[in-house]
Amino acid sequence: MRALLLSTYDLGRQPFGLASPAAWLARAGTDVTMNDLAVEPLDEDAARAADLIAFHVPMHTATRLAARAIPRVRALNGRAHLACFGLYAPMNAEYLRGLGVDSVLGGEFEEGLAALAGRLAGGRAPEPPPPAISLARQRFLVPERSGLPPLARYARLRLPDGALRVVGSTEASRGCKHLCRHCPVVPVYGGHFRAVDRDVVLEDVRRQVAAGAEHITFGDPDFWNGPTHVMAIVRDLHAEFPRLTLDVTIKVEHLLAHARLLPALRDGGCLFVTTAVEAIDDAILARLDKGHTAADFECVVALFREVGLCLAPTFVPFTPWTSLDGYLALLDRLAALDLVEHVAPIQLAIRLLIPAGSRLLELADRDPALAAALRGFDEERLSWRWEHADPRVDRLADAAWQAVRAGECAGAQRAEIFESVRDLAENAAGRERRTRAGSHGRERDTHPTGFAAPRSPVPYLTEPWFC
Repeated sequence: MRALLLSTYDLGRQPFGLASPAAWLARAGTDVTMNDLAVEPLDEDAARAADLIAFHVPMHTATRLAARAIPRVRALNGRAHLACFGLYAPMNAEYLRGLGVDSVLGGEFEEGLAALAGRLAGGRAPEPPPPAISLARQRFLVPERSGLPPLARYARLRLPDGALRVVGSTEASRGCKHLCRHCPVVPVYGGHFRAVDRDVVLEDVRRQVAAGAEHITFGDPDFWNGPTHVMAIVRDLHAEFPRLTLDVTIKVEHLLAHARLLPALRDGGCLFVTTAVEAIDDAILARLDKGHTAADFECVVALFREVGLCLAPTFVPFTPWTSLDGYLALLDRLAALDLVEHVAPIQLAIRLLIPAGSRLLELADRDPALAAALRGFDEERLSWRWEHADPRVDRLADAAWQAVRAGECAGAQRAEIFESVRDLAENAAGRERRTRAGSHGRERDTHPTGFAAPRSPVPYLTEPWFC
């Protein structure tokens, strides 16, 4: 029995979503090949030989890239059983089946993939089942990473002094306790989360450190869904690897509720915390069901300065409810809070994504702005199209996106890109230009990949955040 596991995009990280199921399949006697199309070409020989070919689709971008690759893989091997697994698989099951996908698995997919391989090995090819979302509690295995490209080929951590560190990644949990309307985790997990066994996480990190990792990114949707579980992992990792650093993602709501844990997180080697703020407009936050307010966000900013931790806020600045004044208010607030360098430029240009199954659709019957904005589901883009009631907002979103892309390709400082976006926003609103934040005269040099990589007073990963 031969299986080919494919990843198309995983935020510049070596994909846990291949390494984890590879361990399950190998334990069952399957000959597994892993192929990360984000950093290497398609292994055509492995595709031709495989009995099972499975794409990991953990996010929107990965799913769209997989959709482009599926016809090519199917052309190479028409007899293989084709599967898609991961967060976005059940949400897009009908579309994926239309591309020739035989099986769809979501939620806790490892056990399901191993069972599928077993049925195929026994000659019992299953009929296409309905979307398979499993929330069963499973005993995780240590991920098998030896067949993946080396960590040095993935995104790096850039420190304020310009040094670059090799980055590994892992997961200590999946799913989320919360039901934010725009979050893609919600349609699959529905408010549940599952912890990855502590010994599995520790051994996974241990092996990555042996392979050269100097920093670990935790890919949990929310690191503090189970704070006792994960803080024990932080403590144990720091005791074993005192020079190892890490970063995590935590909700604003959890940062406030468990603020007492911030010093221990800092002392455990955490360099920065990503938090999905999304907006500073309380009406928008209520529509998204985020569970925090703009004032809560500012409290978190103050907490992080007091503790000495770096905060990396993320935003969805363009929504059907965004006004030009509201967008300018966001930029002004970031400048006033001295957060310009803390925000990755792409966060100034993100447009609200409404995927299939999104809880945002629940608002359509009672929210006139959303109902008027929706233009139907775009199968090619795998999301609902929407247009703002004010065309200037849509034009600004497009212009901001282009400005961010141009600035990053040129190696501009974050403050420089911020100012170019604010120029666009001021012009769109017909306002006079305010005082420029400036770039503070920081130097920039070149990343080993050839892209200009500006120095920054905050640490950050060299792969921009996408969804």
